[in-house]
Amino acid sequence: MQNAGDLSRRQILAAAGFVGLATLTGCGGGDEGGDTKDLTKKRNGAMKDYRPGRQFKASKALSFSMLHNDNPVYPLKDGWLFWKEVTKRTGITVKPLDVPLADYEKKRSVLIGSGDAPFIIPKTYHPGEVAFVSSGAILPVSEYVDLMPNFRDKVKKWSLEPELDSIRQSDGKYYLLPGLHEKPRSGYSLSFRTDILDKHGLTLPRTWDEVYDVLKALKAEYPGTYPWTDRWSTNTPFPCGALFQYLGQAFGVKAGWAYDNISFDTTAQKFLFTATQDAYRQMVEYLRKIVAEKLLDPESFTQQDDQAVQKLLAQKSFAISANPQELVQNYRYNLSKQVKGAKIEMVPVPLGPAGPILLSGIRLENGIMISSKALESDTFVAMMQFVDWLWYSDEGQKFCKWGVEGVTYTESGGTYTLKPGISLMGSDPNAPKDLQKDYGFFNGVFTYGGSWQLVSSSFSPDEKKFQDVMSRRSELPVDPAHPLQSFEQEQATLWETPLKDAVIQNTLRFVLGKRPMSEWDAFLAELKSKNMQQLVDLHNKAYERFKKENG
Repeated sequence: MQNAGDLSRRQILAAAGFVGLATLTGCGGGDEGGDTKDLTKKRNGAMKDYRPGRQFKASKALSFSMLHNDNPVYPLKDGWLFWKEVTKRTGITVKPLDVPLADYEKKRSVLIGSGDAPFIIPKTYHPGEVAFVSSGAILPVSEYVDLMPNFRDKVKKWSLEPELDSIRQSDGKYYLLPGLHEKPRSGYSLSFRTDILDKHGLTLPRTWDEVYDVLKALKAEYPGTYPWTDRWSTNTPFPCGALFQYLGQAFGVKAGWAYDNISFDTTAQKFLFTATQDAYRQMVEYLRKIVAEKLLDPESFTQQDDQAVQKLLAQKSFAISANPQELVQNYRYNLSKQVKGAKIEMVPVPLGPAGPILLSGIRLENGIMISSKALESDTFVAMMQFVDWLWYSDEGQKFCKWGVEGVTYTESGGTYTLKPGISLMGSDPNAPKDLQKDYGFFNGVFTYGGSWQLVSSSFSPDEKKFQDVMSRRSELPVDPAHPLQSFEQEQATLWETPLKDAVIQNTLRFVLGKRPMSEWDAFLAELKSKNMQQLVDLHNKAYERFKKENG
């Protein structure tokens, strides 16, 4: 739980940061050591007096190359209104290098390694950028945020300095421009067939104890079924990644998609190995009980998503992990066609021993790397201004999300309404046009982060209800900065993967009853044999070094 000591530590960290963090909040001048004198010959096409609230417009027509993550749900089209309107508003023509979603990370690595990467490299999740730091292939973008007034303005207004500290490298710089959120946004939780609950006098659970009780009651009514079957187990290192993530949150530990070998103990004021926490074992024991009593389908940890959904539609299960989009577009839409009177709701993440908390670090999202080659261009300043406007200005973010007012949407009092005949993520299944597929807006390459007003502007009624509850929970403090030096990073990388694999494999073995809980201590001893303590010591050494060097 968050306490006064945690808050003061966070405030101290925010104040102590690396060189120039205090000047990050300024309205001009060099930020974080960026030396604009070196950029006097790189201002071709740049806009004079560019600042927050001003529309960026290059002083001459320019074009910039950009890696584009092609989502099969809305494959790239050259004729999208998005591309045309970007050029009309900014004077910039974006030249996308299109890469299929399934191959994006691999192709990105190959392009960067060969020196052929486009200047702008979006859709990168921290710590994905770390692999490219030592080669010098990507820019330490923190040195150039003095060229990005909208980015700096949001960091200041939303007190995001501690979050930025958490992605710094050992040289005190960060190499990724992350998406910035005003407020944490939760994405996943458990959903239940409420018509089935109503039929048997059951109510939606608010705690994990109540989840157990509801599942037990459903099992009694339908003994031949698993009341809960789950998904998001394939194409991810942590099977049932969503389930483990939100269940772990209830126990106060990083798990599933949020899993990290290293966690910070705010009481001991040092890092420890995540899976050694008592709370991690308690989470495993809870899920083991659910599986042992046949309340959760054991195939959840191996099956394809479609198999899990089909079991729900065939009424072989009554609960499944969800996000707001899947709830509406997949579960509810298909249930309505197959099961008369079926209703399904997503509950706020059930509460557990950790209380009403949110895990830390969720106000930063995937972001943008900049190729070091971009700095060699005489249009570098204009490019950074363009990136700042499109991804970080209020107007740019609204444009990327909703499109062109009067053409794709109308807005009144902060409420956005799509023009008739345009659908977004199934909002109007009969509409002839789709905002993503036909116009190129609401594209995940460009649309992330922003003010809560903008982020929430596209919420369905279900998500509004869900987020209203989740937004009242307290976010845990961000882990303090502990950047590893390059040689330490290389060593840590050698230890990280075998340890993470051992944690995932044994977590599943314990949960599925293939390994008795009496062997938990033996499991921890196995982790020690895989250099667990050496990894922890490495991170604590880096943490102490950071504190010493930065007051």
